[in-house]
Order: sequence, then C-alpha cells, then structure tokens
Amino acid sequence: MMTGKTFVIGATAVAAVAIAILVPPGLAPAQARILGIVLFSLGLWATSAIPAYLTSLIFFSALLIGGLETPEVVFSGFTSAAIWLAVSGFVIGAAITSTGLGTRLARAVSPLLSRNYVMLIAGVMALGALLGFLMPSSTGRAMVLVPLAMAVADGLGLERGSNGRIAVAVTVALSSNLPSFAILPANLPNIVLAGAAERIHGIQLGYADYLLLHYPVLGLLKSVLMVAVVLRFYPAEARPAAPTAALPPDAGARQGQLMAILLAMLVLWATDSLHGVQPAWIGMAAAVLLLMPGIGFVSPQQFRQSVDFGTILMVTGVLAVGTVVNQAGLGEPIAGLVARILPLAPGHDFANFVSLSLLSVVTGLLTTVPGAPAVLTPLAGDLSTATGLPVEVVLMTQVIGFSTVALPYQAPPLIVAMGLAGEPLKALAKVTLAVAGLTLLVLIPLDFLWWKLLGWI
Repeated sequence: MMTGKTFVIGATAVAAVAIAILVPPGLAPAQARILGIVLFSLGLWATSAIPAYLTSLIFFSALLIGGLETPEVVFSGFTSAAIWLAVSGFVIGAAITSTGLGTRLARAVSPLLSRNYVMLIAGVMALGALLGFLMPSSTGRAMVLVPLAMAVADGLGLERGSNGRIAVAVTVALSSNLPSFAILPANLPNIVLAGAAERIHGIQLGYADYLLLHYPVLGLLKSVLMVAVVLRFYPAEARPAAPTAALPPDAGARQGQLMAILLAMLVLWATDSLHGVQPAWIGMAAAVLLLMPGIGFVSPQQFRQSVDFGTILMVTGVLAVGTVVNQAGLGEPIAGLVARILPLAPGHDFANFVSLSLLSVVTGLLTTVPGAPAVLTPLAGDLSTATGLPVEVVLMTQVIGFSTVALPYQAPPLIVAMGLAGEPLKALAKVTLAVAGLTLLVLIPLDFLWWKLLGWI
C-alpha cells in the first residue's frame, strides 16, 4: 500500500523528470535539468524518506556527474560561514556538557522555568526571542541555548525521545530563529534584504521602523502561536529528576574557565560591527581553544562523538541549493511566473498584500530562506507597478514570506539546532508546517491590519 510519503516522493520524481525532459518555456535545457534535481532533492529533504545527508550526496553527485555546475558552486555550502558556525556549535555544546556547566546554568534558571510544563516551553521561547536582540546569528543563539535548555529538560526528568524533551528541542530551534526575522540585524535574510534594497532601489531600512512594523505580529504573536502549537503536539509533564552524580572536585574551576571563554565569545559576537570579524570565525577561534590539548575541554573522542557530520552534510546541501538556483538564473523566472499567476492589481490592497507574501513564501521553498530576498528584491519595482503599492511596502512583504518557514530545510539554523539537541528533524517539521498554515490564515490578515493602522498601506 502506497504511503503519503511514498506518493510525495514519486510525484516529486515524476515532476522533476518531466521538467528536465520537457523543458518549460523560458528555461534552457541545462536550467530545466538543474531545476529537476533541485525539486527532487527538496522533496527528499521535506519527506525525510532517506537520511538527509544521503539526499545531500545525491544532490551533489547529480549536479557534478551531469556537468551542470562546477565543484565550487556545488560545494559552496562548505565555504559558508554558517556551516563553520555549526561545527563550532557542536564543539561548544560538548564542552558545556562535559564540564557540567550546562547543568549548573540549568539549575540557576530552573526555578523560573520548572513551575509547570507550560512555563517551561514559554520560558524557553522567551529566552530565544530576547537573545535575538543581543546576538546577530541564529546559529550562534542555538549554540548558546541548546545545551542550556537540554540540561533543564534533563533536570526535569524529560528523557531523550520523550514528548517533553522533543518539545524543548523544537522550541529552542524555533525561538533562536523565527522571532528574529522581525529584528533587522538578527538574521542573514534580513541583512541580505537591507543590502539589496539600498543597492538596487536606494532605500535604507531603519532599525526602529523595521522593528515596529514586524515585531508585534511576526515576533510577539508568532511566538505565542508557536508555544501553543508545541504544547498541542507534544503534551507532557515536567518533574524533577533524581539527583545527578557529583562532578569532579575541579569542576567549578573548569566551569569558570569555560564561562570566561564563552563570555568573551559573546562579547565579540555582540560587537562584530566594531571589529569587523564575522561571528563564525569568532566561534571557530573559541572551538580551537576548547579543542587544544593543553586546555582540554573537549577530547578527540568527545569531538568525534559530539560533531554530527550527518547534520553538517545536510546543511551544506541545503546551503548549496540557493547558490545553485541563483547561479543557474532560475530564481527570477520562477518568481516572475508565480507573480504573473497571482491576482495583482492596483487598488486591491488586501489581495496584493497576501499575494506578495505568498510569492515570498513560495520563493523561499525553492531557494531556501536566505535566497528569497536576493531573488525578489530586483523584482520589487515591477511588483510595485503591478500592485500600485510603494516599493518599500513591496520590499517589506518579503519579510512576512521568508519568515514563514514551512519545512526545516528552508532555514539551516533550524537543522543545526535540532542536531545539537539530538532530536529528530521530523518532530520539528510537524510544528513548522502547522505554524506556517496558521500564519497564512491568521497572522497575515492581522499583519495587514497592523500595517493599515501604522499607515503603511
């Protein structure tokens, strides 16, 4: 009997082959083959029909064997700052766990989070959302929050694979990424949008205006919605676990040394605009210190056990999708086709608002979230003419779309966070799909009313 997953895979494979053979109008044969490979890979990642790292290897192999892209483009994910920040995250997580620092910090915050299960999930969401104002990287926020939140979960007796522990992992992943789309410098797509808007249209996005426009709905209300969905899908009870074994006598000193390294890293992250060093390279420097034999926070054996190379391979594949799509010139034709299908017309503000948001959602499904603003920003002038809306309003609707993550592969920091937590990615996919659906039904109309109230529309 054919399952839903098998049907989706089969349908995706048939569509990919059809596109490659029939070559849709406006595409060259090579572009059609690349599009087919991308769609098939996205289908495999979305359904988790095979291990995600294997899908990445299939994606790499198909492009290279077919001579469709150069190794530099196909393996561009390995040169991305995000992937090395992820590697640093695994090392830092191992150090926090091995020294018992995570347990100690968890005990400090447990009185605030452990009153009941609802308070635990809401508190973890609030911590992630607040950290978005302090740290410029979603992956960096996950690196800090995941070990702490998992230690809290362990202290409350939430065992690996249980509803409660999965819920904590999912909440950390979401809180470290989605609310910060409403804070201008806090996520990569926001920065890409701001840079492209100034370069192409001469429009500078202000921090305060961006925050006021987006945070009430996409930050606050979406956070509340995500907590409600997590609690609905993963009901549980949190109870204090049995006391853990005593740590070695020098544990306090080791924890103090590790805390000093981590605080220095956080300060350097928060001041990157002053010294110009990317958060990824700061994270790498911290990882080097933690791996040094003389310092010895993470042994070679712990390194092998803690770094999830399957997650690393998946993230590199996902990161490469956006590069491959843009390098092949596929983004603009596909976005333009979707724009022509949507009901865009001057004077129909609500229909235009919803349509532009959906255009960004669909583009993010194909190019992944970081690629969406790079594809759509050059089209903003034409979309402004088609809708009668100012270019700045058209640009801002992109945020609604690329912050609506339907499947984890769209946002690599989500994959990294779940890898750090050691919980299955499909558990997160259930929540992201539900939240995306509720965003389309509830939050987008509320966002439209908020924009009207502010006088943007």
